[in-house]
Amino acid sequence: MSLFAPDRAFSAFLFDMDGTLLSSIAAAERVWTAWARRHGVDAEALLAHLHGRRAIDTIRALNLPGVDAVAEAAAITQAEINDVDGVAPIAGAPAFLAALPVGHWAVVTSAPRALAERRMAAAGLPIPAVLITAEDVGNGKPAPDGYRLAAARLGMETHNCVVFEDAPAGIQAGETAGAAVVVISATHQQPLDTAHPSVTSYEGLRPEASAGGGWRIGRA
Repeated sequence: MSLFAPDRAFSAFLFDMDGTLLSSIAAAERVWTAWARRHGVDAEALLAHLHGRRAIDTIRALNLPGVDAVAEAAAITQAEINDVDGVAPIAGAPAFLAALPVGHWAVVTSAPRALAERRMAAAGLPIPAVLITAEDVGNGKPAPDGYRLAAARLGMETHNCVVFEDAPAGIQAGETAGAAVVVISATHQQPLDTAHPSVTSYEGLRPEASAGGGWRIGRA
């Protein structure tokens, strides 16, 4: 059944942040490129695998000798908080979020809370009642922990939720959590190979109350 079918309804909407609700690619890549150069890391290769994961997980995976991953992740987070130049909402995201019922949507991001709040504010987006960040889970994406926790805090089951994602790690997290997945491709430079429905942005979409209960994804 299509996610956009009139009889397909969800109890909650769960959103990734970077690349899904807002674009922060330029700012993130500026900070990470500078960090990579300081540590002798191939910046281009690093950026290719950066998005959708927690900073500390990215640094630990590099296994750099003498590097304190916790301290470096904290420094990167502060640099990203300081640099929000160019951070902007994905087209249609503000209106889509404004139409959602309170208590039926959440944001699940790999960013630390301070950075998430900074970027959401810079993009002019509201902070939801449930915001799951890097500090809230022991295992970041692609583990499903964040989406499961968000659904639980909303009082929902993940199999009754729809996840909006843009990166492979997050898509896998949504899949493993048992949720339906919609891929937002606004920031993709190349098409993403995915079996999930993909839309460029939220323009032309709107949440609608379903006659049978819950909320569906309608087309404006």
